[in-house]
Amino acid sequence: MLMISKREKGNLGETAALNYLIQNGYVILEKNFSTKYGEIDIIARDNDYIAFIEVKTRRDEKWGLPSEAVTLNKQCRIARMAMLYIAKKRLNDENFRFDVVEVILSDNEVKYLRLIKDAFQIDFTM
Repeated sequence: MLMISKREKGNLGETAALNYLIQNGYVILEKNFSTKYGEIDIIARDNDYIAFIEVKTRRDEKWGLPSEAVTLNKQCRIARMAMLYIAKKRLNDENFRFDVVEVILSDNEVKYLRLIKDAFQIDFTM
């Protein structure tokens, strides 16, 4: 098995996620939206929702499912970045949700991909 860097693994996962989302009707608005808090992997429109999408890619399930790496701390950072995006684009009247795409690779090919819609919720009144 050819070992790839963490960045290459992430890029493979994000590319697979993008292709999957587009095939399933998502309209991609932003990729790798950067803020002082970090980066949102994908921002896309899915019908009446704007989805902030975290892509988690792993080589195997030895350490659990990829979505388990989206901890409460990570969720809060994604929510802060989402609020910045909403304010910047003046999207206060839109519906929002947070999705996660899990990707597991085998021999640097996608073995498993799962979209978790509305994977977590954040109370914006905090």
